[in-house]
Formats: sequence, C-alpha cells, structure tokens
Amino acid sequence: MTRYPPPADAPPANIDDEVLAQIALSQDEYELASERLGRAPSDVELGMIGALWSEHCGYKHSRPLFHHFPTEDERILTTLGEENAGAISIGGGWVAVMKIESHNHPSAIEPYEGAATGVGGIVRDIFAMGAQPIALLDSLRFGPLEDRRNRRLCTGVVAGIGGYGNCLGIPTVGGELLIGESYSGNPLVNAMCLGIAPQGSLISATAGPPGTLLMIVGADTGRDGLHGATFASVELDEASAERRPAVQVGNPFLEKSLMDACVGLVRDHRDWLEGLQDCGAAGITSSTVEMAERAGSGLRIQTQNVPRRESGMTPYEVMLSESQERMIAAVKPEHVGDVEAWFEHWDLHAEVIGEVTDDGIARVFDGEDEVAAAPVSVMTNPPAYTPYAERDSDAAARAAGDPSELDDLKPTEANEALLQLLASPNIASKRWVYRQYDHMVGTNTVVTPGSDAAVLRVRGLKQGLAVCTDGPGRAVELDPYVGAARAVAEAARNVACSGARPVAVTDCLNFANPERAPIYFQLSESIRGMADACRAFNTPVVSGNASLYNESEDGPVTPTPVVGMLGIISDVRQAVRMAFRDEGDEVWLLGAGLNQEAASLGGSEYLAVRHGKSAGPVAIDLKAETALIEVLVEASEAGLLKSAHDCSDGGLAVALAESAIAGEVGVSIDRPVSGRLNAALFGEAGGRAVVSLDPSQAERLAELASKNGLPATRIGTVASDRLSIAAIELPLTEAAETWTSALPSLLDG
Repeated sequence: MTRYPPPADAPPANIDDEVLAQIALSQDEYELASERLGRAPSDVELGMIGALWSEHCGYKHSRPLFHHFPTEDERILTTLGEENAGAISIGGGWVAVMKIESHNHPSAIEPYEGAATGVGGIVRDIFAMGAQPIALLDSLRFGPLEDRRNRRLCTGVVAGIGGYGNCLGIPTVGGELLIGESYSGNPLVNAMCLGIAPQGSLISATAGPPGTLLMIVGADTGRDGLHGATFASVELDEASAERRPAVQVGNPFLEKSLMDACVGLVRDHRDWLEGLQDCGAAGITSSTVEMAERAGSGLRIQTQNVPRRESGMTPYEVMLSESQERMIAAVKPEHVGDVEAWFEHWDLHAEVIGEVTDDGIARVFDGEDEVAAAPVSVMTNPPAYTPYAERDSDAAARAAGDPSELDDLKPTEANEALLQLLASPNIASKRWVYRQYDHMVGTNTVVTPGSDAAVLRVRGLKQGLAVCTDGPGRAVELDPYVGAARAVAEAARNVACSGARPVAVTDCLNFANPERAPIYFQLSESIRGMADACRAFNTPVVSGNASLYNESEDGPVTPTPVVGMLGIISDVRQAVRMAFRDEGDEVWLLGAGLNQEAASLGGSEYLAVRHGKSAGPVAIDLKAETALIEVLVEASEAGLLKSAHDCSDGGLAVALAESAIAGEVGVSIDRPVSGRLNAALFGEAGGRAVVSLDPSQAERLAELASKNGLPATRIGTVASDRLSIAAIELPLTEAAETWTSALPSLLDG
C-alpha cells in the first residue's frame, strides 16, 4: 500500500502559478497551507484546500464581518453558518427553513444550466435538513436589454429557473429583476428557497461519532463542475467562456426523487441517520470535510467506491466534481442496509464511500493508495482578511450632489414622466418572467407573484408565511450603510404590506473584488447597515451567502446586497394585496406626507430615467420605518385594509399607478401638491405605503397611526378609469399598456 504524505520534514515543493490560479490560491496561501501541514500538500490535498479556502466556501473576506449580524432570538432554532440553512419557529408546532445563494459566474457562462443548477443547489440546502421545500424566489440583475448578449442571458436564466423549479413541483412565487449597466459582464442570479418541517424533526449536517458510515446517494459522479467553487471566487475575463466545464448540468427529475426520498427518510426514519448533507460547491470534499468538522472527527474516503458516469476519473476529479443531485448521508452502521433499501424504493442508488474516524484527519484513498491525509482543522480554517477600506471618491461626490439644482418637473411633463418610469424595466411589470414559472403548484400560494410579497398557507395552520427579496443596488453604491439598511427596510415593508410581521432574514452579499479598498468599504459598511436595520425590525439573520469578485473587464458590479425576508401572518385569510378594489374606497398615505424635499430624489429611478444620473443623498429613518411596519400589521389584523403597497422605486405616483393597474380601477388624488412636483410624485422617501380602505374604517386607521406616532394622510379615492394624481391625467388603459408591454418589447429586441 502506498501511503501519503511524505515525511513531515520534507520541504514544500515549488508550485506553478498556473496551478495556483486554477484553484484560486495565492502563493502566500500555498505557503501557509504547507506550513500548517508541515510539508507540501499532495495534488489531491491541494485541490481540496483550494476549494475549501476559496472565497465561495471559506468566506475569507466576509466571515470577519459576520459578527455584526444579529443572529439570536427565542424563535431561532439554528446557529448562523453551522447548518445548510436557517430555521425559525412559526408556531403551531412547525418550523420554516430558509436560505438564499448565488450562482452568478456559472450563469454568465451558461445561463440556462447556471440558473437551473443554482435552483437545484438551494433546494438541496433545504431538504438536507429534512424540511419540505414549498417555495422558490429569485433576485436577478442584468445589463441593459437593448444589448443582444444581455437579452440572451436574461431569457436563458429565466428559462433555467422555470425549467428546473417547475419540474421539481416547487412554486416560484416571487422575486425581482433589475437592469443596470454594471451587470453587463457579470449578471447576478440569486435563488432563495423556503421549506417547512414539524418542529423537532430537523437533522443536522454532521458526520456523527467514529464508526458512522458515509453514503453517497443520487446522481453518478462526472467531471462537470470541476473547480466550480474556485471559479466562483475569481473575476470573469475573456477566458471565462473557456471554463464551461465548471458549469454543472442538472437533472431536475432526479432531484425530485432525491428530495422526496430524503424528506421521507428524515421524517420516518430519523433514527437511522447521524446527519445529512448536500454535495454542493467543492462536491464530496466540502460535504464530507465540513461534516467531520462539525462532529470534531476525522474521515476516510475511498474514491473507488464513488459511482461515476465517466471512465478514467482520477481521485482529484472524484473529490472535486460538482456533479448535481448528490447527497451525503451519515448512517449508523446497523442501518446501512435499511438506508440502501429506502433509496432503492425511490430508484436511487446509495453507496458507502467512507467512514468517520477519531483522529481528526481527512484521509482519501484510491484503492490501497492514500492520496490525501490532512487535518480537518487545516482544511476548514482558511485565512481571514480585513483589507484596508476607503470610500470610493466618485460615489461620495455623486452622493453629495443636490437634486434641487435640477429643474423641477413642469406640470405639462408629468404624464410623460410617469409613462417613462412605468416603461423602465426596473419598474415595469415582471409578468413576462413569472408567467414562465409555475407559481400555483401545490395549491398553497395565496398571494401570487406581482404583489409586494408572496403569501403561502401552511396546511393545518391558521397563520401563513409571506416572503420577498429586495436589493436596491443604486442606493448602496451611493451610501453602502444607508443603502443596505434600506434593502432590509424595503423587504420588511413588503411583507408587512401583505399583513405579515417580519421575523427573519436570509441575505446574499453580491460584491466585486474585496481586495480593493472601495469594494471592501462597500462590503463592510453594507453589512453594518443591514445588521442595524435587522436589529430595528427584530429580524435576525438566520442564513446567507457571500458572492464576491463579481466583476468583469468592464468593471465591478454595483454593490448588491439582497435581502430575503420572511414574515408571519396571524391569519392567512386576511392576507392583503396591492390592488385597489372598490370605487369609493379612500386612499391613504402612511408615513411622510405627499410633499417632499428634493433630497428624496437622491438615488431614485426618476433621476436615472429622466436625467441619466445615479446621484444625490440617500437616507433612512429606522424609527419611522418600524412605526410603519407596526401600523400595517395591526391594520391588517384588524381587517381595516383592502390594499397596501409600499412606496419604493418611482415614488408615490408609481405606487398609485401600480395599485390601480393591478385592480383595474382608477384613482383620484385630491390632495394638492405644494413645493417641488418631481419630488412629490417621484421622490423615494422611505417609510411610506399607500393603502385603501372603506371610508367607514378611516377613523380607526387614523387612531392606529396616531398611537404609533406615524403620520397618516387621506389623499384621495379609488375612482373611475383614470389616473388623476396632481398634474398627471392619464387613462388607466394607457398606463397599463405601457407598464405591461415594456419588458416583453425589450426582450423581443
């Protein structure tokens, strides 16, 4: 039997820079790994360390910042970063499990498979804990759709998300799609999954005690996905297209069987298992080594036992393949036959590939040859970096810009301005996207895509769940702290507009190269802003993902922290939608009033569309935001509201137009505007929502707002078939046609 490693006093061997580039390790990191091992790593060890020390797996630049996040609450059942996803009690003996992740670089190279396998990966994170996935959401960013390549990326990604999710039988119920110049070379594709499970039934991603056997189940292993974790940890360049083998290929029908089998196994035979883990980034390497770390143990893997679909695969390829639809089960020795039979019932093959040991060493064998033997503690403890941070001078200068220096909107231009904003792909209807998704499969979707948040029922429970994703990148670019806090606030407003109380956050941090001072400033300040906002809303961060190095030869992407928010509705039958309902209903503005200062236009869609600017101050008042949340939730629970819609992109005029279009009924605003017309109509001051209600409930709403210290103003009525909003006078049909046709027109090219 050939054993590796060589003696501990063997000096580190010289290493080729091209080899290090392939695994995204620096020369200094290679030397650190050699120092910790006391020798040069073997080829297999080097590949494993490169994957586990990659930014994608090791969070070298973001991990030192995670301590800012609030992570504890009596409802939280998991510890941030220690499980595949975060779990929170929702009452009635049930638990919600949630996580969001990125698949940005693979989607840039192969949009359909990149997005599809991103969905597959996030779903496995949920059922790896024994939870039943019940909903998918996404958050997408592309370059301008006038460009042919960007259109190809957009259509391919949406098709991939729909194709995979629809085959799994999981409804895709919400999300967002935004367009910006910076995303042309590097689109962002974030996928979120929500699952549920009976409380007390979840399983951990641990290897268990020594003697536990490790079984792989699902797809055979191939060469697809090699170096996927490291590929996600470097910048995209002109050679990236040549890395197509790093993009995995998915089989959603196999994943459907794997999902049902794993959920059933945990539900009915939890006592057969010690743990369960998904094979995601870095494949067998990350799943088994991270399981061993959680157990404080070692492991032995026999690569020749791994079922494979390609001949001649090396141990290196077997350990680092990111072939999809695979799971690792830590099985009690006496139940190996039971687990094999269980998966056989689902036409799935399970094979023992290793065992848990007590020596803390990750050993990999190829037959009798030991090809790796490194301490688990070395592999799972990458270096952590806190680079110098400095605010970008250009962003700071633009943030200091004064929107009042721009000419105000003339009353005769108001109709044109609203139509321009309704035609912006960042505001226009996303029906083209979600009509490709099956959002009703499972028949638990109460509020479908297109409203502020999706709402789902949990059968047997009175309460329901509301979910959304939000990420206002333009505001983050201007002021990372405030912009990221606004992302949390907007997500909280969206679930509250549906009648739900915000309870937990999962986040995806999409940033460029953190080794550069302005980018690390964006990252660190954004995390601080999100953390402070989460504390204000009492929404702990239960899970998340950091996706760095999102840039191309065209430059860095706009900093885009995405917030996935979960809310709980006390009675799902009282879920509120954004659509106006009945003529004669009163329309109220909750929060800051109709008249706004020019500063409210800072970072707005109005400035971007009408003036081609991303400039001006961005601000947030967390006290006002939390007061708005309380009023929206209490008003919904009291049955006061017929509709609710937050004021965000496009300001008040767009919010009113969207509620009118959704309800197919007009609105007449009789409150006069004093001061700047552009700020009143299109300013994006936070902490505001438009609601409608029966006139008989107006006094109760005013009292409720007053009790919570929130301004509340009656501004008009639901009426006729027109939009009458200050200087705006438009037929509802014209606004609706503009809003609904804009995105399809761009994509038809």
